[in-house]
Amino acid sequence: MLKLTLREGEYVNIGDNIRVVYAGGSGKNGRLMIDAPREMNISRSNNDPNPEKRKDTYYPEPKISEEAQHEIKKIIWNERQKKSKSTKSETDKQA
Repeated sequence: MLKLTLREGEYVNIGDNIRVVYAGGSGKNGRLMIDAPREMNISRSNNDPNPEKRKDTYYPEPKISEEAQHEIKKIIWNERQKKSKSTKSETDKQA
């Protein structure tokens, strides 16, 4: 493990496409800015032993019902129809 001391604004490059910038801090807190490709998975640790309070614990959202999915599709279809009609009426006014 490498231990570094950085001043505010200084940075560390990791490889060709990752940069970690020290953005300052106070007390026991430090702020880092990480510039990395979107496909790079970046996670932070949390010392809280309770997994429900941990930020890195992933709980997938429950699936929405078939009925709700059908209603959403219906709303989207209706909105598209309204938009299509308003665009068509504007075109007719211009002609």
